[in-house]
Amino acid sequence: MFEEPDPAVPLLQRMCSAARAEACASAARLVAVGDMVSLRIAQNGGASDDWIIDANDAVVLEIAAALGVSRGWAASYVRYAYALRVQIPEVGRVFIAGDIDEATFRTAVFRVGLITDDEVRAVVDEQLAVRLPRWGKLSCKELSGWIDKVIATVDVDAVRRRRDRVADREVVVGDVGDGLAEVSATVFASDGHGFADRLTALAHTVCDADPRTLAQRRADAFGVIGAADRLGCRCGRSDCPAAGSVASAVMIHVIAEQATVEGTGDAPGALFGSDWLIPAEVIAELAQTARLRPLIHPGDASPERGYAPSRALADFVRSRDLTCRFPNCDVPATDCDVDHTIAHGEGGPTQASNLKCLCRTHHLGKTFWGWRDEQLRDGTVIWTSPAGERYVTHPGSALIFPGLCAPTAPVAAQVRTAEFVDKTAKMPRRTRTRRQSRAATIAAERRANHHYRTTPKTPPYVPDEFLSYLDTFPVEQDPIPPPF
Repeated sequence: MFEEPDPAVPLLQRMCSAARAEACASAARLVAVGDMVSLRIAQNGGASDDWIIDANDAVVLEIAAALGVSRGWAASYVRYAYALRVQIPEVGRVFIAGDIDEATFRTAVFRVGLITDDEVRAVVDEQLAVRLPRWGKLSCKELSGWIDKVIATVDVDAVRRRRDRVADREVVVGDVGDGLAEVSATVFASDGHGFADRLTALAHTVCDADPRTLAQRRADAFGVIGAADRLGCRCGRSDCPAAGSVASAVMIHVIAEQATVEGTGDAPGALFGSDWLIPAEVIAELAQTARLRPLIHPGDASPERGYAPSRALADFVRSRDLTCRFPNCDVPATDCDVDHTIAHGEGGPTQASNLKCLCRTHHLGKTFWGWRDEQLRDGTVIWTSPAGERYVTHPGSALIFPGLCAPTAPVAAQVRTAEFVDKTAKMPRRTRTRRQSRAATIAAERRANHHYRTTPKTPPYVPDEFLSYLDTFPVEQDPIPPPF
């Protein structure tokens, strides 16, 4: 009897072929990244090892701009490229052949990261190169456990311990849209319950005429809990028994049109450092207790004297840019330096057409690592990398507040001079090199692993009466024997 082939078979084959090609392409990208890093470090000759922005950081900036990714992603590519080339080259060859995917390779790199002996690492590398393709698709937890078993046979202190919840406590803030953010915190239980009680106490510092629900007042109290001892009431009464509003020492920068602030417009506002827009009704509500400052477009104003821009000019530049103007950087403009595109020391004027926001890392990268920039009157910046590649960035306000990108006064033609005489003396220095820092981190984690492994564990204290209580409940057998 002849059976028709399942039409899903060729689809599955196409998926598997595409997945293998994807793995090969990911590996090829890391190979190219590794070659790029080797080239730049060889050109530099190791002279910048103690610079805050060293040769490794400098090539990360180039890679981030070329691939259109953040600096953090580019740095991870550099780390994994080094592992592919130096740390576990045999696993790297398996990855290049497409026999394992990028996630498996990244997991292997992390798990072997505490091995300090080159011969031991080579043994683990050879074993993993044989076993990883045979293990097939495993969950991240299973894969980590199997790799750890291989490592434990040759270097038990190099096995990464699973971090406990106490060590991993943190507070995470993420935007959820409509001008709101979601806060997730893992803290000590006593602190968590104390914080909740504090929110409730603050929510009750307003009068009965406040229009918000208890839940809304507790949410609003979150914003003032670190800087005030009570929540500002919004009843609107001049004789409020709660004694009026309380100002917060924390400053949040929001941009909005005047009509929106007054409650008569419907244009959304923007928060520095957030990708989400703030609805007009939220802006109007925030404006009731916020400190308002007008934002003035400088138009054709002549350059200011001196190096540092006035507060009004700096506010305009930050509001126009919203973020760092280096390619693919999202550091809020409020946390950036106001940089002269044509250096002030070279005759660059202090005016809007020659000023932009750069975070400190990219400011140093521009100054010391060969990046060149050209700024247009509407705030557009054209970057040229050390390799001659060109990238264009536009002000963050171009879509939501296009009026801020209206052309400002033109910059007089300036002759860009040669390199500064001694830039090396101006670059901030590290207290220890990148290699030294990494070695110290690995040594500290290995010591912690050794201490945890060799220190006797104290059994938990169980009262005698609790044991007697347990004895009164006999253990029941599972009525369904395996397999279930």
